[in-house]
Amino acid sequence: MSGFKRTLIALIPLGVLIVLLVLNISVFGADSILGPSQVVLLVASGVCVALSMWLYKTPWKEFEKAISGNVGDVAGAILILFLIGAISGTWTMSGVVPAFICYGIKIISPKVFLLTACVLCAVVSVMTGSSWTVIATVGVALLGIGRAEGFSDAMTAGAIISGAYFGDKISPLSDTTVLASSINKVNLFEHIHYMYYTTIPSFVITLIIFTVLGLTHGGASAGEMEVYTSTLQSRFNITPLLMLVPIITVILIWRRLPALMVLSISALVAAAAALIFQTGIVDEIGRSVTSGSPVKVYFAGVVEMVYNTVSLDTGNADVNRLVTSRGMLGMLNTVYLIICAMCFGACMKASGMIADLSRILAPLTRTRTGLVASTVLTGTALNGIVSDQYLAIILTSNIYRDKFEKDGYEPRLLSRSVEDSATVTSPLFPWSSCGMTQATILSVPTLLYAPFCFFCLLSPLMSILIGAIGWKIRRHKQSSL
Repeated sequence: MSGFKRTLIALIPLGVLIVLLVLNISVFGADSILGPSQVVLLVASGVCVALSMWLYKTPWKEFEKAISGNVGDVAGAILILFLIGAISGTWTMSGVVPAFICYGIKIISPKVFLLTACVLCAVVSVMTGSSWTVIATVGVALLGIGRAEGFSDAMTAGAIISGAYFGDKISPLSDTTVLASSINKVNLFEHIHYMYYTTIPSFVITLIIFTVLGLTHGGASAGEMEVYTSTLQSRFNITPLLMLVPIITVILIWRRLPALMVLSISALVAAAAALIFQTGIVDEIGRSVTSGSPVKVYFAGVVEMVYNTVSLDTGNADVNRLVTSRGMLGMLNTVYLIICAMCFGACMKASGMIADLSRILAPLTRTRTGLVASTVLTGTALNGIVSDQYLAIILTSNIYRDKFEKDGYEPRLLSRSVEDSATVTSPLFPWSSCGMTQATILSVPTLLYAPFCFFCLLSPLMSILIGAIGWKIRRHKQSSL
């Protein structure tokens, strides 16, 4: 069978996925994550398997092996998701998030809030190397401050995610940075330094945009913000001692402890803080499910805030939204979606259809600009197809490594192009593991926050632009930059 026919066949399951996802969103809206999207991913997987077994005689065992491998690869991420849900509950009910909001309203001017949120998330992410952890902790608190200061959740989420992924991209502690450099056999710090030429301009433009948006933002009145702080202070015991929880968390991450360990300890410390500082709230939550001795009630309260959706009545509907936590239970739909997305990516890979789709961009690779552009487009597209940034990084690198070497370009150009696309565009797809996770953590649909993720949108374009200009790009035969 000709390559052209194989490419057309590979487009069928992808087309089925896109059409059904669009139909899903039009019918179910934000509720599509509650089950319909999972069904669509499985249907598209079935189409892929059926076509491959019928036309290419691919053995079923190949699909079983690929699915088992893909799902196994995200087992760690699933555990992290559950722990992030636990942190959501314990940080909120212990008063950490309310304290962040109260202090943030007093310290951060609305005019520079978006800029501050982006820079703060970037700094912490560089220090920790984990965008997910930053978004789940600092990001959740900043989202509450943004609401109190009159910013839309989508705009605030865009600033948070832009900063977090900037830090994740250039941090030597980031797993995606280490993966992109190691798989392309580039020294880690040389890889990071080479990314500065595309990453810094993209981030500077992002900060300028958020500055302009902040300066032109009407914002909430001082009276409205005072209502937020007074309501939170009347419901929670707000004390600077609560800041020990995020400080301990950042120290643990900085010490490079495993993410699962850091998140577990953070949730436990926050639960202890809830028992110490928010005894009344823990008692209230516990008595909603049981009665009896204080020990029994407090135990029930802590368990509830860790795993269940908990909402408190503060007398103010807007503040109620700020102090509602989803717990581990709130992560289940995202976990189901990730598993189904991994199944689709595995089927596309096992059938060889991903390699077939890469042929579409083959004519573009004859020039330097075309080669960089096709690499960036492939990395971005694979995020949407396989729904996982790690797979996108690995597959894009494997597809183009020989071409870069044949044309004499340094491997660091490939590793940078991969990071400029596969790493930063991952939260822009509603069905990708990153997109689903950030939407779940921040309770903002991916399609709403994506237009405000300026850094994630600019990075691929900047990579292509710098590739076209040829700045700091050399071939092996050249002696200097």
